[in-house]
Amino acid sequence: MIEKVMKVKGLNVLLIGALVIQLTGCGTLFYPERKGQRDGRIDIGVALLDGIGLLFFIIPGVIAFAVDFNNGTIYLPGTARVMVDPSQLQQLKFDPHHTSLAALEKMIKDKTGYAVCLTQSNIKVAKLGSTKEMMVRFAQVVPAHSNERVAFLY
Repeated sequence: MIEKVMKVKGLNVLLIGALVIQLTGCGTLFYPERKGQRDGRIDIGVALLDGIGLLFFIIPGVIAFAVDFNNGTIYLPGTARVMVDPSQLQQLKFDPHHTSLAALEKMIKDKTGYAVCLTQSNIKVAKLGSTKEMMVRFAQVVPAHSNERVAFLY
């Protein structure tokens, strides 16, 4: 009789543990660095783990999917599609050999109204040769740096 009670208690603990993991969302637990992603290809592993929750218990599975989609942890990193409207881009021409970073920061503020500090660690500056090259770089850089500001100079 005692063995039967112990087995039931063990199963209850296992069941509660599984429910808690499902309620928090698998992707959120396994990949917290992915939080904040808004688009991209879905990580099949995370989707399958969330789907297992649907097989056993509908509500925790739905919650796991909702948490992972809301946090963006269900998406593979670096696969987001970024749409940049070329008509929204502003061009700022200057002589890179005779312009200091402080002068460039002032020009950007005057042109766009946004104050930038180009020496911050979370800002990447790249020299580009054309608008087409800039669009290619947007597609490569922006998804990987969704929490950073990116300046393109050409």
